[in-house]
Amino acid sequence: MAFLLFFVVHEGKPYVFRVLSANKNGISDPSEITEPIQPQDTIVLPSAPGQVVATRNTKTSVVVQWDKPKHEEDLYGYYIEYSVVGSNRWEPSNHKPIKYNRFVVHGLETGEQYVFRVKAVNALGLSENSQESEAVTVQAALTCPSYPHGITLLNCDGHSMTLGWKAPRYSGGSPILGYYIDKREANHQNWHEVNSSLITRTIYTVKDLTEDAFYEFKVAAANLVGIGQPSDPSEHFKCKAWTMPEPGPAYDLMICEVRNTSLVLLWKAPVYEGKSPITGYLVDYKEVDTEDWITANEKPTSKRYFKVTDLHEGHTYVFKVRAVNDAGVGKSSEISEPVLVEERPGTKEIYSGVDEEGNIYLAFDCKEATDASHFAWGKSYEEIDDSHKFKIETEGNHSKLYFKNPDKSDLGTYSISVSDTDGISSSFVMDDQEFERLMALSYEIKNPTIPLKSELAYEVLDKGEVRFWIQAESLSPDSTFRFVINDKEVENSDRHKINCDRSNGIIEMVMEKFTIDNEGTYTVQIQDGKAKNQSSLVLIGDAFKGVLAESELQRKEYLRKQGPHFSEFLYWNVTEECEVLLSCKVANIKKETDFKWYKDGSGVDVEELPDLQKGECHLSIPKLSRKDEGVYKATLSDDRGHDVSSLELSGKGKSASPLKILCTEEGIRLQCFLKYYNEEMKVSWSHRESKISSGEKMKIGGGEDVAWLQISEPTEKDKGNYTFEIFGGKESFKRTLDLSGQDRGKVIGGLPDVVTIMDGKTLNLTCTVFGNPDPEVVWFKNDKAFEIDEHYAYSLEQGKYASLTIKGVTSEDSGKYSIHVKNKYGGETVDVTVSVYRHGEKMPEIKPGQLAKPRPIPPSEEVLKPEGK
Repeated sequence: MAFLLFFVVHEGKPYVFRVLSANKNGISDPSEITEPIQPQDTIVLPSAPGQVVATRNTKTSVVVQWDKPKHEEDLYGYYIEYSVVGSNRWEPSNHKPIKYNRFVVHGLETGEQYVFRVKAVNALGLSENSQESEAVTVQAALTCPSYPHGITLLNCDGHSMTLGWKAPRYSGGSPILGYYIDKREANHQNWHEVNSSLITRTIYTVKDLTEDAFYEFKVAAANLVGIGQPSDPSEHFKCKAWTMPEPGPAYDLMICEVRNTSLVLLWKAPVYEGKSPITGYLVDYKEVDTEDWITANEKPTSKRYFKVTDLHEGHTYVFKVRAVNDAGVGKSSEISEPVLVEERPGTKEIYSGVDEEGNIYLAFDCKEATDASHFAWGKSYEEIDDSHKFKIETEGNHSKLYFKNPDKSDLGTYSISVSDTDGISSSFVMDDQEFERLMALSYEIKNPTIPLKSELAYEVLDKGEVRFWIQAESLSPDSTFRFVINDKEVENSDRHKINCDRSNGIIEMVMEKFTIDNEGTYTVQIQDGKAKNQSSLVLIGDAFKGVLAESELQRKEYLRKQGPHFSEFLYWNVTEECEVLLSCKVANIKKETDFKWYKDGSGVDVEELPDLQKGECHLSIPKLSRKDEGVYKATLSDDRGHDVSSLELSGKGKSASPLKILCTEEGIRLQCFLKYYNEEMKVSWSHRESKISSGEKMKIGGGEDVAWLQISEPTEKDKGNYTFEIFGGKESFKRTLDLSGQDRGKVIGGLPDVVTIMDGKTLNLTCTVFGNPDPEVVWFKNDKAFEIDEHYAYSLEQGKYASLTIKGVTSEDSGKYSIHVKNKYGGETVDVTVSVYRHGEKMPEIKPGQLAKPRPIPPSEEVLKPEGK
């Protein structure tokens, strides 16, 4: 518990103080007397410290120094805060104020950039923050390099020795400029300089030696700061010429890519080959606490790298390499330094990618990299120096290897090692699958595709014009497009009215007159920046004839409907009084419109002209006989035009056709074509053996040589057997139909006969199927059913939309695909030929094709059985 007391004192006089405590038992002894205290003016908050300077110290710490505040009296000390550049999050470095204006901030992340600020504190509180320091990257301060190690004798001819050694583990933060070698004969005290100028490689031949004498050597590395500590002296090497037939030792063993159960060992070839060329290498290893060496590869490897697997996580191993030639196994290399098999936290791996320009690259990030670090990219662990095939870009702690002209020769293992770090390294296997993936992605970026909401389609307008249209997901104001018909571009004109609504992505062309000359292939090509796409529509053969017929019909109908016209043409039905009633409906009439009846070209006198304003006209034939046979016509005319409707009442045969089903706007129509009919004959319709009377629900009628039964808004109750019967004097005709459902399986909305697609894309074949009962749908490839998996998928939505999707098509997906649609009444098979071309190849020219033609499938049983007399 703390107490705060105030005293009235005289300014300018020093005072000392002591404290006593008291309770019910008395007063304590006094405390120690304070130092003399001089009363002063009122204390105020300290001003902010001055300029803050941060400098490199170690791989995890930074030295921070600052100018003291202008008024530093009565300060308790300073608080230092740090922040990662760009984060705007400040963390405290110390929890108690420090007295000095210099502080080492520990626990920082290697390679990260930080800024620092300082606050002063006194009895009244904290000052404002100082200005932030300049950003500093956490790296070790520049020092002399550490010592080289692993000095090995690589060759000797009796007068010179070739030595190899390993570079220092740490460069001191600055690139190593070279090495100095000292030598001395065994048992001599003094060392002698071998070279006065720097050696830039880690191998050197020391000359002018005495044959059969023993020598030892030491090596020191130098950088910008100076010369580092020399290595430990080598073992004693005897200067005696090597003549053995086996190879000398491999050297410069390097361990990289240390993971939990594996690592990669690299080495350099022996300088001394022996009496024959080197044919391979054996790799040996053992745990540090054991005696027995294990050979990792039974068969010598011809490469100068080897991945050692099946190691125990957390165990420490050493390694050595032996070269082999025809004479046998040569000298062993120096034993490697012990290595702990354990993946270091935060280990990074090489990753692949494609940049925004479509360039393929491999990349590696290393926060531990220093200014002296070198990112060494290799293929098959040999450093890459082919500027025609590769480009290397390194900035800070990030390095990329670009493939300039990628092809199959680029398959293989790629590696990277970062010098002046604790052995940071990684590798990446570029196999066929990864190469194809990157090439496909590169092609898509270099040749981007405009996504489409709708492929090119057509519709016939009211006046008979044919509108072709396509819709993209989006189009910029700078997008361009072109319509091509039969390989010839068409421009906006009276014949081809072309328009583009870029806000909605819709491009359209309206052809006012669609004629026999317009058969062919229609294509729209779109470009928006680098992105392109195109879509084609094939109107050839039956597909074209259907569009042409619909266009001509709509044009005629439009012209006909400009004047008075029949909205329903002549038809007949039988009234309850057994009269034949000819009827028609009219539209777009006016007072001046003239209506007339004709039979066989002569006018028919009627008691009363119809009221055209009611929209219906009728002509009653009380008792139909042979004299009433003939061609009946109704005409409409005024100053806007005229229209005619005809109906023939006659009979020349002795039978009736099978009942057929037609779908109409009102419901279902059953109809039978008549070959013979006279007044002595009677007609009847029945449902489930019950006679049908004409009414609103079921209307009986006919026209020319046809009799029909219209079922309005059919329901489940209307299912069952229907019978149409004609009774004559001595003969009768009966036709039956089961309306429980008898439509065979069909493919509607034609599939193309040929599809061309680039590999890597997704192919979707979609069509509408129909049948009653619902048909079974099966897909085949080359006439064989295939398994559905992640590559092949099909769906049947709402019982009528069938689709087959092939994800990431390859050349193996080329072939014939068939859809088989069938119910008990039969069905259809439609074939589509799929052709896959490789990315990078020129897109095949679009040639006029046709809609795939269905092949019928016979019913499983006979379903229509007309009955005779």
